[in-house]
Amino acid sequence: VQLVESGGGMVQPGGSLRLSCAASGFTFSSYDMSWVRQAPGKGPEWVSAINTGGGSTYYADSVKGRFTISRDNAKNTLYLQMNSLKPEDTALYYCARRLPDGYDYWGQGTQVTVSS
Repeated sequence: VQLVESGGGMVQPGGSLRLSCAASGFTFSSYDMSWVRQAPGKGPEWVSAINTGGGSTYYADSVKGRFTISRDNAKNTLYLQMNSLKPEDTALYYCARRLPDGYDYWGQGTQVTVSS
């Protein structure tokens, strides 16, 4: 199993970024997936989740209305569109394979920095 995130970077407040997570080594379309972030000095924070078919999505209150999770099962790729970014969104963003009782595989993370 391999999960590889990309698309992070530095952006000004109010800006946008689109994160991608390329999955391999398993049947991507059979698993729910999540984005989780970790800010410096803080614990992991769940951001968003999506079911296998992409028809059900879930968001933390802190990102609701600004972030959109999606997936392309034909490309084995998970996405996170992030709009109206705030300094408090600064974190290392991970994609994770979701199980009913937690996560079993994580990527290496991609850094998002929101700063003027």
